Formats: sequence, C-alpha cells, structure tokens
Amino acid sequence: MSDRVLSPDELDAALRRIGAERYHSNHPFHKMMYQGKLNRGQLQAWALNRYYYQCRIPIKDATLIARLPTPELRRVWRRRLHDHDGDAPNTGGIARWLKLTDGLGLDRDYVISTEGLLPITRFAVDAYVDLVRDRSILEGIASCLTELFSPTIIAERVGGMLANYDFITADTLGYFTPRLDQAPQDAEFALAYVKEHARTPEQQAAVQAVLRIKCDILWAMLDALYLAYVEPGMIPPGAFVPAG
Repeated sequence: MSDRVLSPDELDAALRRIGAERYHSNHPFHKMMYQGKLNRGQLQAWALNRYYYQCRIPIKDATLIARLPTPELRRVWRRRLHDHDGDAPNTGGIARWLKLTDGLGLDRDYVISTEGLLPITRFAVDAYVDLVRDRSILEGIASCLTELFSPTIIAERVGGMLANYDFITADTLGYFTPRLDQAPQDAEFALAYVKEHARTPEQQAAVQAVLRIKCDILWAMLDALYLAYVEPGMIPPGAFVPAG
C-alpha cells in the first residue's frame, strides 16, 4: 500500500485500471455469449443463475440504505430500489429479467425458486450482500463501481445475442435498455462519493480492494457457469440441467 494520498484523478484512474483488468467482460464465457458460441441450454443456465444476482441487488441496496447517515444520501440510493423492484407488480429490473428467462423457455416458478442455482452462484452473491452489510459505507458504495464498466458489456451482450441467436428478440432483452442510462447515472454518483471521501492511503487502498473483490465475485460466477455448462461440463447435484 502506498503511503501517498492519490489525487481524485489518480484514484479515478486506478479504479478504472482495475475494471480494465478484472471486469468480467474479459471472461471467456461472456465472449462466447456475444460471439454466438453458446447454445440455448447454456444461455438458460446463465440467465437462471444471473437471476439470483438480480433479485439480491435490491436487498444489498436496502442494507446499505439502512446505514446511510443522511436523508440526502438515502434519497439518492433508494432510486436503485425503484430501478430493480419497480413501483408496482411486473415493473422494474427483476420483472424484466424474468421476461428474459421466460423468453429463453425457462419455467418462471423454477427460476424464482432458485432451486437450480450453481453453489458458487449462491455463495458469491450472498458474499456480496454480506460485504455491503459488514464493510464501511465507503467500501459499500465503492463496491458498486463495477457499473462504470457495464455499458460496454451490455452493448456487447445485446448486439451479439441479437445478431447470433435467432430465438432471442429485442423484446426478450428489454432488461438491458434502461440499464444503459441507469448504470452510468449510478456509477457517476458512486465515483464522485468515493473520490471525495477516500482521503487517506488506507481508505484509497480499501476502495480499490473492494472493487477487486466485486470484480472477482462476478468473474467467479462465470467461472462456475463455464465449468458446469461448457468445459468440462461438471454440473453439480441439484443444479439446472438443460434439456437435450
């Protein structure tokens, strides 16, 4: 750890270097997805496992909101709850993700039950919620900085899936369109907060470390999918098994 305090711009650059190196847009499973090299069953496995991440995100955010010290911060952060949970049944990001799993031919009740999850998916996502609950507020906010890099992965994913899979439509992928606006807005606020409040070498090291951990969590989820559904095909007992 450096004993020098980075300038806000230097900290910004350090955080972006972490994303360039570790964000799961670099993972082979993601590249196979947008290159059209996955079959329907492999895409179903991805969507089913990713649902657990989507449905736990508002729980993570509610945990953080409960710890935020000011109405101003809580007002900003609760926008994320609205984005994911919606303001009525069948609205919000979770509902749109279920439309994706519907479009891929998965039974909705089965998806919601999370019975078919890979063990690593459950472990990794729960670890993320625990991290935000147990670490400092600064680290909890910094863990969300992966949203800095999400527009690129969304563009690759949507463009590649529409071009390469005839069973996927723009309507099926409707989850992603709002995220192209929501994620940058959320990331801009989180980055500004981190640059203002990470004022010591220890705090700056902590926010970089927690961003690495968050990238590792997302990477581990794709590792699990690759090992179970691509190579060598080790599907754990009780996990989703594609038809055919």
